[in-house]
Amino acid sequence: MTAPPGGHTGLAARWGALPIAEQLAHVGSEVERTLRAHDARNTARRDHALDRALELFDLTAADARWRGPRRREVLRAREEFCACVLADRPPPAAAGLRRYFLAFAVLARRASADTRRDR
Repeated sequence: MTAPPGGHTGLAARWGALPIAEQLAHVGSEVERTLRAHDARNTARRDHALDRALELFDLTAADARWRGPRRREVLRAREEFCACVLADRPPPAAAGLRRYFLAFAVLARRASADTRRDR
């Protein structure tokens, strides 16, 4: 797996070591940043966060571990995100994306807490 053009050096290698919940929690952070900047009409911040979110979506979809339904789900979330931001979909679409990614943030946080507690 290689980083996309203009991507962060070494990110692809580190990204491949993360579980799906953690990958999608990170994607969700960038999705949230993009949606907030979009709502605030801050195009510079929105564009930067959008680029980063798409980079993380693409790295997640390129991960060989997520074949089949998981990859389709990641790509469907990417499609909805792009439609929400680029086609300026109404707020209910953005709220659905926020809820979707929040679930992964909670799951990743719980897994992280469990790992620290087991040490």
